[in-house]
Amino acid sequence: FDRWIEGDLLDTLANEGIGCIVFSPLAQGMLTNKYLDGVPDDSRAAKAHGFLQRDQLTGARINAARALDEIAGNRGQTLAQMAIAWTLRHEGVTSSLIGASRVSHVDDAVAALSRVSFNGGELERIEEILGSAD
Repeated sequence: FDRWIEGDLLDTLANEGIGCIVFSPLAQGMLTNKYLDGVPDDSRAAKAHGFLQRDQLTGARINAARALDEIAGNRGQTLAQMAIAWTLRHEGVTSSLIGASRVSHVDDAVAALSRVSFNGGELERIEEILGSAD
């Protein structure tokens, strides 16, 4: 849900002919389908320690994830695939660093490469949804 990028970074990357790697494109799992129906007992957010805490899964964020999941479905992608594609839509972003605990997570992430472009309406709707979750 934190989608900031350092000012002028994309321009600098283009001018210098280099790329960058983004991290946590799945917002510690919030941008997967794992939390759309609550907090599973075996999830990161259910643990007392770690980067994702239960209180970060606010109603607004869960509702936003559900709305984003709908956009992803219309694109023929999972929510996670769309989140990764969103980070890769800029030419200067060369990699999107995920934390996979299963081979299926890697397979799902790689499948995001089949559709990394977005139309203007999709980008506007994504910003609108994420803005309401801040």
